[in-house]
Amino acid sequence: MRSPAVAQGGRQSPQRPGRSLMQVWTSPQLSRGASRTLWNGSAGAAVGPSMALPDFSVTYDYRCPYARNAHEHLVTALQAGADWHVDFVPFSLSQAHVEEGEAAVWDDPQHAPDLLAVEASIAVRQVDPERFLGVHLALFAARHDEGRDLRQPDVVRSVLAGQGVDGDGVLRAVAQGGPRLTFRAAHEYAVGSHQVFGVPTFIVGDRAAFARLLVRPQGDPELARSTIERVVGLVADHPEINELKHTSVPR
Repeated sequence: MRSPAVAQGGRQSPQRPGRSLMQVWTSPQLSRGASRTLWNGSAGAAVGPSMALPDFSVTYDYRCPYARNAHEHLVTALQAGADWHVDFVPFSLSQAHVEEGEAAVWDDPQHAPDLLAVEASIAVRQVDPERFLGVHLALFAARHDEGRDLRQPDVVRSVLAGQGVDGDGVLRAVAQGGPRLTFRAAHEYAVGSHQVFGVPTFIVGDRAAFARLLVRPQGDPELARSTIERVVGLVADHPEINELKHTSVPR
C-alpha cells in the first residue's frame, strides 16, 4: 500500500535549482549510510491525475497540529496514488526555541524525551520503510487525537506495535544514536540552507515557505491531492507572493 521509490526510479518530475534536502541530510558522514528515500503514490490510484509537481520536501515535528494537518493531506494522497516524490524532513521545535548561548537539544539529556518520537520515525524509515507512512500518521494521531505523551517510551512502543513494527528494536536503534545524528543533520541543513523556522515548511528546490493548513482531509484523497498541489504550486511558481495571511480564522 505504501511505496518508497529511490530518486533515480519512477516518474521524472520537473527539477528546480538547489540540492535535494534528503541528498544532504542522509549523506553517509551524517547518518551512518542511510539511503535517500523519496515517497510516491501506491499502485491502484484512487485519485485523479496528479499535477506534475517538482520533487518537494515537508518538515515535521509531531507536536504541531498544523504539521499533523499537512502530513495527513500528504499521506492520504500518496496512499491513494498521487504521483509525487516527497521527502519527509524531521525538524525540532525544541531546537528552534533554544536561545543563543544555550546548549543544543541534541547535546542536552533533558531534551532527549522531546526528540524520541521523531527519532523513532527516522529509525522506522531506515529499517522498515514500507511501514513509515502508517507510523507517521499514527504518531500524529497519538499526540493530537488521543492526547498521548510521545515523550514516553512505552507510548511510542505501543504506537509502533499498532502498526506492526518491532517497537523494542526501534527504541534500541534510537538508543544507539544513529537517528539522532540524522535528525540533527536534517534540522541544521534546513535552517542553514532555507532558513526554516518551523513546521510544516514546504521546500521546493531553493524555495521554502511555512504553510498553516486549517482543514484535515478526513479521508478524502481528492481534497488531500488538490490541497498539496495548491501549496506546492504556490511555493514553486509564485515567489512574488511572500506572505498571504487571512485576518480572521473561519469557524
